[in-house]
Amino acid sequence: HSCSCLPSAAPERQKCQGDSGTDAALPEWMLTLEFGDPPGTGGQSGGTWSGRDCTGPRLVCVFGTCGVLTGLLASLEGTEAQQTTLYPLVGRVFVHTLDHATFLRLPEHVAVPPTVSITYHAHLQGHPDLPRWLRYTQRSPRHPGFLYGSATPEDRGRQIIEVTAYNRVSFDTTRQRLVLVIGDPEGPLLPYQAEFLVCSHDVEEVLPSTPASRFLMALGGLWEPGELQLLNITSALDRGGRVPLPIEGRKEGVYIKVGSASPFSTCLKMVASPDSHARCAQGQPPLLSCYDTLAPHFRVDWCNVTLVDKSVPEPADEVSTPGDGILEHDPFFCPPTEAPDRDFLADALVTLLVPLLVALLLTLLLAYVMCCRREGRLKRDLATSDIQMVHHCTIHGNAEELRQMAASREVPRPLSTLPMFNVRTGERLPPRVDSAQVPLILDQH
Repeated sequence: HSCSCLPSAAPERQKCQGDSGTDAALPEWMLTLEFGDPPGTGGQSGGTWSGRDCTGPRLVCVFGTCGVLTGLLASLEGTEAQQTTLYPLVGRVFVHTLDHATFLRLPEHVAVPPTVSITYHAHLQGHPDLPRWLRYTQRSPRHPGFLYGSATPEDRGRQIIEVTAYNRVSFDTTRQRLVLVIGDPEGPLLPYQAEFLVCSHDVEEVLPSTPASRFLMALGGLWEPGELQLLNITSALDRGGRVPLPIEGRKEGVYIKVGSASPFSTCLKMVASPDSHARCAQGQPPLLSCYDTLAPHFRVDWCNVTLVDKSVPEPADEVSTPGDGILEHDPFFCPPTEAPDRDFLADALVTLLVPLLVALLLTLLLAYVMCCRREGRLKRDLATSDIQMVHHCTIHGNAEELRQMAASREVPRPLSTLPMFNVRTGERLPPRVDSAQVPLILDQH
């Protein structure tokens, strides 16, 4: 049998003819599989197979997965990503809030449900991650996300950020495209820059416009009158800070960089002076001569204040001329002398042949001493006197005779060898047992 999918001309359903000729309406997302007589078998009776009649057994299968995938593809094709154009400035802080209401597309009078959980994934178009100057943070799926950072002069131009929102409740997916047109800021330069470590806030609490404006207003009491602008906001965790313990009141901390066209106040200069840093190193409070207008809303670590003065232009670096890489006039560099080519064949032959020749000479000398310098038995006997020879032969003969006597035991044993013979009195008592016949070890008999 064969299997076929019967598409319907109507967009809302698919039709499948039965044996009785009635139409069974199926939803669009259902897939109908029919098993019948294939074409070419003659069509033994009047069922259907791809629009033709046949009477074979038929099985209708509905797959929900096919419908879900079809609907998902249709929804993705039908929806286009929202596009928003933003204009960040070089050297100024840029903050964009990823709000749940924007991605849910709710009307203005409808509030976002509190149970909605949405997470975001942002990346540069054509790249897996964000550009180096841009960061993303989100405290939890129930809180909004933030894209923040400070563009550098190398980042001028047009960048496209693609943001994908995932609804963790309904599993909906929404895309948004952010077109960032990065340009130069207008107005006076801000050569006087100060960076403060705020220990009482997390980075998500400072990124909204209200806390940032409140910080600038509070800082205005410590600085000379003038326009203060935020240059950069960085989490303390990105600067090597530690994650705080889950205790109430503990925050991660955030670095806030502020710039102004007005010079630093005397109070700020005293806080950033070497004397103040020396007191901080000893565990003493810093030199703060003015009233802390940032407290109690912002708890600033005054031992960690950095002042940068760019009003004085830095001296231009001398253009270095590339050389050939040889240090001729350096007293600490001793170039190697030119060594002529040498032939090491003679050295190799001497190293190998001299030990071999010495070993060969020693072998010949040892062979001469052992083979050619032997005296021989005849020469040794002629050089020995007759008396010495007779004595030597007598010793050997007596020893042989004693061995024969001990073997035969036919000669009476001397009295001194008897076990019961008394040397002092000369008495001889018959032994009860001949000890000569008793083995030394009883287990041997």
